[in-house]
Amino acid sequence: MAALAEHAEEFLSFLRFERKLSENTLRSYSADINQLIAWADENGLGGEDVSRFTPDHLREFLLFLRAGPVSYSLATVARKVSAVKAFFRFLLKRGYVSSNPMAAVRTPKFRRRLPVYLEEAEVERLLESVQGDDVFARRDRAILECLYSAGLRASELVALDTDSVDMSQGAAVVRGKGGKERMVFFGPYALEALRSYLRLRLSLTGGDAAGPLFVNRFGTRLTTRSLQRIIAKHCLAAGLPRGVTPHTLRHSFATHMLNKGADLRLIQELLGHSSIATTQIYTHLSPERLREIYLRAHPRARRSGD
Repeated sequence: MAALAEHAEEFLSFLRFERKLSENTLRSYSADINQLIAWADENGLGGEDVSRFTPDHLREFLLFLRAGPVSYSLATVARKVSAVKAFFRFLLKRGYVSSNPMAAVRTPKFRRRLPVYLEEAEVERLLESVQGDDVFARRDRAILECLYSAGLRASELVALDTDSVDMSQGAAVVRGKGGKERMVFFGPYALEALRSYLRLRLSLTGGDAAGPLFVNRFGTRLTTRSLQRIIAKHCLAAGLPRGVTPHTLRHSFATHMLNKGADLRLIQELLGHSSIATTQIYTHLSPERLREIYLRAHPRARRSGD
């Protein structure tokens, strides 16, 4: 029978090739599972068959995460526990264990932080911060418009090819987490910015109209790290707080849609969330907006004639 470490590679291959998780997510799973393996080695469990692991062993690992030499936040501990639970579910399905010891281990509760988002006026400042009319200014303007218009993840934006976007329909099919495809939409401002950029994009690609939509000065696909630098550069120019990321624009997209009355289920579909619970975090409406909705919706919120 095999020890813990011998199954980790098979689990990660399953996540990569069958679940089709992104590289970032795979790195996270790998780090969390390898931490379990390192802990098992240090506690004399590294050579044990996986079927010998008990809920008590895994509670000890949880205690190590919460009170060990590194002080992890509850959110980080919850993520690590979730990864280990997924690992043991995999072992159970493959028949390597007869029962799942993690089923009896509770994931720690934590208060999920509200997502950071920009006000509508701040988004306008960011979009207007792109100065110039060369290919890089046009590219950056198109990037910002597309992130905000479609609520894209950074990885989804950089994965777009020139034939990904149906310019006549203002739509694109993107591949999100777990390889799931969904349709996203671009408004007229985003489409105008894209057309403007595409007219000069050929100067970066040696005349090649195909391939990655957003390219660097060498004509190759932008990375998510390059995308982050572009966002940071224009946030500085717009006088916005540090720490704004491509995901901030995704949060802003969802928040502004909700504030304008979009249905939560629609936002779930547009964001590509598998669970409505993930989307519900965006229900952090401002007190003013809550009052406005209450006054409009409740039959006795106003006197007649008000």
